[in-house]
Amino acid sequence: MAESNFIDYVKIVCRSGRGGRGMAHLHRAKYIPNGGPDGGDGGKGGDIILRGNRNYWTLLHLKYQRHIFAGNGQNGGINKSTGADGESKIVDVPCGTVAYNAETGEFLCDVMEDGQLVTLLKGGRGGLGNVHFATPTRQAPRFAQPGEPMQEMTMTLELKLLADVGLVGFPNAGKSTLLSSVSAAKPKIANYPFTTLEPNLGIVSYRDGKSFVMADIPGIIEGASQGKGLGLRFLRHIERNSLLLFMVPADTDDIKNEYEVLLNELATFNPEMLDKQRVLAVTKSDLIDEELKEMLSENLPDGIPVVFISSATGEGIQELKDILWAQLNSEENRLAAVKREELVHRNYDAHMLANDFADWEPDFEDYASDGDDDPGYDEFDFDEE
Repeated sequence: MAESNFIDYVKIVCRSGRGGRGMAHLHRAKYIPNGGPDGGDGGKGGDIILRGNRNYWTLLHLKYQRHIFAGNGQNGGINKSTGADGESKIVDVPCGTVAYNAETGEFLCDVMEDGQLVTLLKGGRGGLGNVHFATPTRQAPRFAQPGEPMQEMTMTLELKLLADVGLVGFPNAGKSTLLSSVSAAKPKIANYPFTTLEPNLGIVSYRDGKSFVMADIPGIIEGASQGKGLGLRFLRHIERNSLLLFMVPADTDDIKNEYEVLLNELATFNPEMLDKQRVLAVTKSDLIDEELKEMLSENLPDGIPVVFISSATGEGIQELKDILWAQLNSEENRLAAVKREELVHRNYDAHMLANDFADWEPDFEDYASDGDDDPGYDEFDFDEE
């Protein structure tokens, strides 16, 4: 089977540029005795910058780019010439990308908007030339500052899908079928568990030209928050959804119990998910009659809207759209949107994805050196700006 193009996390070694050394030089010219110091400053090292780009929807373009190095600043020259700045590296990522320190799990930044720039690692400042150290009592200094060292870090980039409605349910609950019936998305549909191995997005048309985005998340099983099945890998995509649509088939033995199991998995993974608006859709309702629906309605979860739907016959689909649209535009959901920003500003356990990166290693031997190891002069330290 062909490998999927949906890549939602990558691990990359990043290194900013080292600042160039200042020049220690005394001016020498005909007819100019005692020309004095004229050493120039070193150039600034390049930065590592993340930039949001709406034209990307996965991290596939970074899958095989295991290291990103910015350019080093050039050394200062004579005649007070300043060295050239190192080239900064701009890394384009899809909107909704979160960066973590791969070693500690520390949250670094969140790229949410198209064109948003986030400086991940700053390049070192260039060293000052000896022209800056001339004084009345020391008119010919023969030393200069070295450049500031580089910054280096191994980072993990994670993509969390941005969608209005996230579909939550066990395998074969009808999530992909619903998405295909209400949007132009064409997810794989088959009669076996875990047919969906990657999230799918679809734009759902509503009345008067309005629309909202729906995300089909791979099926969750009991214990997914502990790493069983595919849930642990894809549960993070639900964090960014404004509203959760729980889907339970009508032929399930206990609809309320299955809903509570799904809710418990989300709460175990991240308790703040319980603050999201929720709707329950009882799928495959064409398999039961009206009398059975009334019996099932007596044992349904309290406090959330419930609708019986059938993607095959179209039963309840428009009613479901009306409920979803009303929930998305409710005042409670607008207030919760502010609080949802805190969901991504959490550190994660660095060992969570250790198995996925077990075979990962840099594709170079000595990435910390570029052949220029001369530290230059070190008599002066940098002052904090």
